[in-house]
Amino acid sequence: MHRFRIGENAATAPRRGAAEGSDRLFPALGDGGYDMARYGLTLHGVPEANYLKGAAVITARATQDLSRFDLDLSGLRVRGATVQGAKARYAREKDELLVTPAKPLNHGDTFTTVVTYDGTPRTVEDDDGSVEGWIETDDGSTALGQPSGSMTWFPGNHHPSDKATYDITVTVPKAYDVVGNGELIEEIAEEGKGGAVTRHWRTEEPMATYLANISVGHFEIDRGRTADGLPVHIATDPDEAENAEEVKRLIPGIVGWANGRFGPYPFSSTGAIVDHLPDLGYALETQTRPYFDEAPDEALLVHELAHQWFGNSVTPREWKDIWLNEGLATYAEWLWEEAHGGRTAGEVFEEFYDGTDPESEGIWSFPPAAPPGAGRVSDPPVYGRGAMAVHKVREAVGDQRFFGILRTWTREHRHGNADTGQFIALCESRSGKELTDLFDVWLHEKGKPPRTR
Repeated sequence: MHRFRIGENAATAPRRGAAEGSDRLFPALGDGGYDMARYGLTLHGVPEANYLKGAAVITARATQDLSRFDLDLSGLRVRGATVQGAKARYAREKDELLVTPAKPLNHGDTFTTVVTYDGTPRTVEDDDGSVEGWIETDDGSTALGQPSGSMTWFPGNHHPSDKATYDITVTVPKAYDVVGNGELIEEIAEEGKGGAVTRHWRTEEPMATYLANISVGHFEIDRGRTADGLPVHIATDPDEAENAEEVKRLIPGIVGWANGRFGPYPFSSTGAIVDHLPDLGYALETQTRPYFDEAPDEALLVHELAHQWFGNSVTPREWKDIWLNEGLATYAEWLWEEAHGGRTAGEVFEEFYDGTDPESEGIWSFPPAAPPGAGRVSDPPVYGRGAMAVHKVREAVGDQRFFGILRTWTREHRHGNADTGQFIALCESRSGKELTDLFDVWLHEKGKPPRTR
């Protein structure tokens, strides 16, 4: 992450990293003075008391000379901090942990920060009324982070532009399962009554903090492989087992189908977490293992798995570009239906335009590439009108070039960040067409476009 304030020069004396980022919708997230490389989280949980004790070992590289830097952290008590093995001063300021190393860091230095902390993690209510952060379930908890809830359970640079790899080790009473992102590296159970179990999950592909998840509870674990040999790891709450039976069959087929449409699957495993938390009201594309609050229907499963390409591997540079996640994942639903005997994508487009599809309500309230505020990033225009913009590109360039664009997009920005301008440039360069008017109408203009546009 390279965010310098206007007028500052990287060659000046060591200074504080930018306390606020450049994101228009979430300006308080992130610090511009470093790039994250790896999170090593060691957590001890007591589900019955909703208590968490943690140690975060954070590796980063300084992008300027640093006298101080900030980590996003909401709630929890900080017990200590070190930088490069030396005790560091720290202070709290709202949702920031301000860390002052014993010695300033030089531009380009790779440094390790260790933060120890404990307490009751927070559940956060967002501007749109939804909840995120650390959420208690009927038999444990889950950690959901979009857009900023991950700061309730570990300190970090909680902006999607600063991705990193992860080792997350969780110890809980042995009656509980723990499911996380990536691969289960190790599982150690203590002997005897009242013992604990420790599970170590590793994510070697870069991940934005909002996609990190640990779910603690009682799960039925199903392991398998796709036809191409990709490991599939599905965790299902027993209360959802009967309704979720189709999930096991569908995931390998959806991933195989998407490989042909969007390019090779970008991670080392796939799967799902099907929990029993129906009051939550949403699913989330947590990396490699999407989280569902109850057994999903086919369209929702397609949507969250499509996010593994659009949003998880290719992640927005800023939150205003979230339509690149949601519009493309919604369009994946339309493509799946078209390929499996349902409506064509064109027919779905027309039903959205006419307002006859129930998911089309509210899609004209603002342009999808310009959410008016933080509380609107998950509103219908980002999804439905975003998908309509994608369909207009397909109409303009033809199927062969369109799917070539999608595969190029996921290849060129694999495990990175990208923005709307880059998507538009790719569409134009691959098609040889001037598409400025199309994108202006469908992404940036207010109101419902005339049918002819």
